[in-house]
Amino acid sequence: MKFIRLDLLTLLISLFIFGSCKNQNDIGLPTDGQQVDGTLMVYDDIVVKTDTDNVSVASGTAGYSSGIANSALSSVNDNLLGPTESYVATGLNLPGSVAYTVPTGTITTDSVVMELRYTNGFYGDSLNTKYKLNVYKLTEKLFPTQNYFSNKSFTFDNSVFFNDPSKTFNARPGTAIKTFHILKGVKDTLRNVVPQLRIPLANSFASTYLFNAPAAALASNTAFQSALNGLYLKLDRAAASQAGGSLMFNLDSSRVNIYYRTLNAGVTDTAMVSMPFATHAVNVKPRYVSPANTTYPATVKSAIESTGSNNLFYLQGLNGLRAKVTFPNLKTMFGAGVDINKVAINRAELVITTLAGSDLPPFVAQPLITFYMLDITRQRARVPDANAVLSSSGVSPLDARFFSAAAFGGNYLSTNREYHFTLTGYIQDLLKGRITDYGAYIGITDGVSRASGVVDIAPTVQTAGRVVAVGSDKSSPYRIKLNVIYTKNN
Repeated sequence: MKFIRLDLLTLLISLFIFGSCKNQNDIGLPTDGQQVDGTLMVYDDIVVKTDTDNVSVASGTAGYSSGIANSALSSVNDNLLGPTESYVATGLNLPGSVAYTVPTGTITTDSVVMELRYTNGFYGDSLNTKYKLNVYKLTEKLFPTQNYFSNKSFTFDNSVFFNDPSKTFNARPGTAIKTFHILKGVKDTLRNVVPQLRIPLANSFASTYLFNAPAAALASNTAFQSALNGLYLKLDRAAASQAGGSLMFNLDSSRVNIYYRTLNAGVTDTAMVSMPFATHAVNVKPRYVSPANTTYPATVKSAIESTGSNNLFYLQGLNGLRAKVTFPNLKTMFGAGVDINKVAINRAELVITTLAGSDLPPFVAQPLITFYMLDITRQRARVPDANAVLSSSGVSPLDARFFSAAAFGGNYLSTNREYHFTLTGYIQDLLKGRITDYGAYIGITDGVSRASGVVDIAPTVQTAGRVVAVGSDKSSPYRIKLNVIYTKNN
């Protein structure tokens, strides 16, 4: 049979002629309109198993500019996956990251404001949930040469609040605001600034750690960070029943701003000094430690602990959950006795469908997921259809069967509630024995590398989305399936 992507009418006619499919998406057509020859098979002998995905570097590379692009503060009450909490630990730099000289004259602190700059990736409820942020003093120091994993917990003094924890706010990650721009010696001006969360801190913070601090603590950035250690940020919902969410911030551009006045020889002037965030890391509260220590609901816990395939499987960001995929009888998919060396896979497409109703606000389906395999060392590796890296000259394919990250797939198609992956090369190599199946996984991805044209496979805490999808439930027309167009050579 031949399948040619011409228009919707041709596709619908093909469905009636080739009644082997239950809906139009059973046919894996190429995305570029090219002709695909062969026989269509809808293969569903697939084992899919929910697994934990809870180890990741959360703090980026070494150096004072370290830190990931999206740092999550989370307080989530998900109706299907239960609670998720994530916290931020961050150091502070002196102004200019050098020794600080206290201004002359009489100093009066007007306000201290922690400025957290939003970035892309908010997930959850921005309409009905009221949030609270608690700012504590760290009792351990973060080191710029240290990579911190997302399961690293930090010690802090929960009796020392740098802010009023009773104040609430709504998440507004896409709304710019106006603030006063403090100008020395001239009139201050009002200006627009990027979306940010502004948390008032106690004025005593400025006097204790800057204006009235011991000279030794201000003699260098290192001395200052040893005196303060840093800040520990914890997000809460104003009411436990609220859905909550994960707020994403760019901590590399976040800071504590101190607004103050100086009185010198009868002249008063306003000024502002900024203390940029230093080394920072995200800590995600473990959601599954053991069968006796988990925050997941019973349905999710059962999927994790099951020894067989899941009828429903779960993917979750912030290093929560992924799903292992195996094709146990792939070499007999064309029938017993068929020489697989005489079978050519012209196209293979994995189709994943979300559970109806699981993608509704505020917890919509993750916009992008990924598929990867494990190599002989059990490290993540790209499948042949996704095997390209970013080089100085752009995207460099390492396998001729890589066309583009977009052609590989993984984007959510909300109209049909589906994700599609092109796995032609991967399935062909499994059949021919060119690669060994050490495990393959579907997981959450943040899309950072995708923007550059390559496929993301690394574990990430930079996205908080989730997916609830139909697994190997043979009674469901939406079960996970592999659409294969093949040719047998005599």
